[in-house]
Amino acid sequence: MSSVTGTSVFDAIAEAAATESPVWGEALLPPERRVPEPVFSELVPDAALALGVETIYEGYLVHYGRSRLFAPPDEDVALLLGDYLYAHGLVHVSDAGAVDAVGDLAELLSLCAQCRAEEIDGDGAAWAATTARLGSGGLDEARASLREGRDPGPLMLAARETNGADAVGRALTAHARLTA
Repeated sequence: MSSVTGTSVFDAIAEAAATESPVWGEALLPPERRVPEPVFSELVPDAALALGVETIYEGYLVHYGRSRLFAPPDEDVALLLGDYLYAHGLVHVSDAGAVDAVGDLAELLSLCAQCRAEEIDGDGAAWAATTARLGSGGLDEARASLREGRDPGPLMLAARETNGADAVGRALTAHARLTA
């Protein structure tokens, strides 16, 4: 995993959250229980975006799965913490100068929220394709296929064409385990 000024991406996420709010600090798992496992940042074309992607994905896990770093004490804290992580991750991506990537990630979060609300299988495909092509565009039709037709196939194809079946498969296996 890439590092952020000498610290791991996951340490940076934890330290920033604890610094931002004592509530987030109290929600952190003890260091020995944290699982610093990269998932979709392994697919991004620019390593400078890894911190932002993993921060946003951690927010997603706080909302919809099993967080690797946090154990919020209740649903209210989980909702607020997840939203904080989304916003903080987007700031990291923006600070890296990746304005188009910010738009892609906002579109991803919207699409995943729709998938969750409508119980559509495809959030993993959306994460894989978006992170694989982060900031480069070309996913509008594939997203529409999932959004309107409930078909994640074009997103899976885009992810595999960009990063190969093995890398995408590893990311999706981890994602399935963390969101089951």
